[in-house]
Amino acid sequence: MRRSRCRPRPPRRRSRCGGAINPRTDWDNWKKLLVSAGVRDGRLHDARHTAATVLLLLGVHERAMMSLLGWSSTAMAGRYAHVVAPIHGEVASRLDGLLWAQPEDPNGSR
Repeated sequence: MRRSRCRPRPPRRRSRCGGAINPRTDWDNWKKLLVSAGVRDGRLHDARHTAATVLLLLGVHERAMMSLLGWSSTAMAGRYAHVVAPIHGEVASRLDGLLWAQPEDPNGSR
């Protein structure tokens, strides 16, 4: 069996009509969206990082994140979802409550 020298290409996004999306049209639409939303200029690729990080902040399960962002591998979550300071603070608070919680008094007070 002969191996192909070509690397497999990722599936292309499709338009509503099923045709391939022209990258230039996609870029133009992205820039128009930023202007109409009053958001600073940014790369479409950066929006993927932002979306993944926001989903992480919201506590969205990794599998749901994968489905929403079109990923087939959990490794993508590690690449795109950034653990930011509020997440560190939440984890620290939860650990603090778990490790240093005072035992309940039988009368219901601590």
